[in-house]
Amino acid sequence: QGDSAKEKANVETLITKGVKVIIICPHDGAAAAAAADAARKAGVKIISYDRLILNTDAVDYYVTFDSFNVGAAWGDYLVSKAQGKGNHLYLYAGALSDNNAFIFFQGAWSVLQPKIADGTFTIMNSDKAVALSSKADLSRSELSTIIGQVTTNWDFNVAKSKAEANLISAKKEQKGVVYIVAPNDGTARAIADAYGKDKDVTKYYITGQDAEKASIQYIIDGKQSMTVLKDVRVLVDDAIAAALALNNGKTPDKTKTYNNGKIDVPAKPSKVTTVTKENVKKEIVDSGYYPAGEFKGL
Repeated sequence: QGDSAKEKANVETLITKGVKVIIICPHDGAAAAAAADAARKAGVKIISYDRLILNTDAVDYYVTFDSFNVGAAWGDYLVSKAQGKGNHLYLYAGALSDNNAFIFFQGAWSVLQPKIADGTFTIMNSDKAVALSSKADLSRSELSTIIGQVTTNWDFNVAKSKAEANLISAKKEQKGVVYIVAPNDGTARAIADAYGKDKDVTKYYITGQDAEKASIQYIIDGKQSMTVLKDVRVLVDDAIAAALALNNGKTPDKTKTYNNGKIDVPAKPSKVTTVTKENVKKEIVDSGYYPAGEFKGL
């Protein structure tokens, strides 16, 4: 809905209709707690979809992609492209209000931190990350410190402005070939556009996620390096299976839990796939995710 108050009103309407299970894709993870609490009081089961509802014990199940592996895929890709030491690393993140942004960043940090510590990468745009670069495991507070400095708030314009500001403040020798953690496809395109226009950036490698059509075209055109495909067909099927299980008094499959600040919420994360120019046809077109006619240059 893009509006937490409207979201809560919708949940209250469903409660009055006597539903037994509600799937909420929260606009704001913390604000959605009020809607979940209202459902719990009415005896309704709540499934949090894609984004985790925070700071309440009224969440019965979480349907999500493996967000940690999304971030790890970013790190793996950038490490695979790095050569020698001192490679210029620019970090960007999602929104502080989104628990997934923390998990994505944790996944990326788990791969990149050892390579920062050994000198393969040098962080160029976050003194907060530099100060914590010797730590493999970051607390929530430490993650907040970094994410707060490099957040895009999942917004195209914020990402573009932040990238442009970073480029203005960077010296020529801090550019050249650069490696960029971008938190999703929309921000990746905005950041890529900024770096692509800078005459001192000779090449950039940039991450993304969601396999948006515009970013698939960017990958084909060589303007975005990779994306992480989170096949919504899989997530929808998993959400339906969990809802049916809860509706029938059964327990949905669980392989891990996610702490929402109040409880450990059971989940079975859906798989993700790295997409690059080399496998884009196989993973996007041949799989039936998008038709070939949506793109040029395949």
